[in-house]
Amino acid sequence: MSRPATTARRTVDFSKGQDTYAPFGPCIVTADEIPDPQTLDLWLTVNGVEKQRSNTRHMLFKVDELISDISSGITLEPGDIIASGTPEGVGAGRTPQEWMWPGDVVIACVEGIGTLRHPVVNATSD
Repeated sequence: MSRPATTARRTVDFSKGQDTYAPFGPCIVTADEIPDPQTLDLWLTVNGVEKQRSNTRHMLFKVDELISDISSGITLEPGDIIASGTPEGVGAGRTPQEWMWPGDVVIACVEGIGTLRHPVVNATSD
């Protein structure tokens, strides 16, 4: 793998794997509950202002392709989660850049699955 690809991949791994950065819920659905995972609307708001809206049909890699590729080198078990990407609109990519601060409320929705509501709080160290 080339150095740029390795660097880019490391950035993606870190962006999806930092402590407290992986909220999931309110539930997980089974494949039989989502007839076509490539037709789901999704959106995100911060403090009631919509920041992202898209549909899974716009994914760079389709769900079945992700599962096939990842399972060619890693054993996937029931309940494993594959974090793939995000629609256009992340704060760091905006002009000017936008950041979240303690007190902000982030709401993420995926059609047919559910809604997550997350208050932003100060990080604490014990």
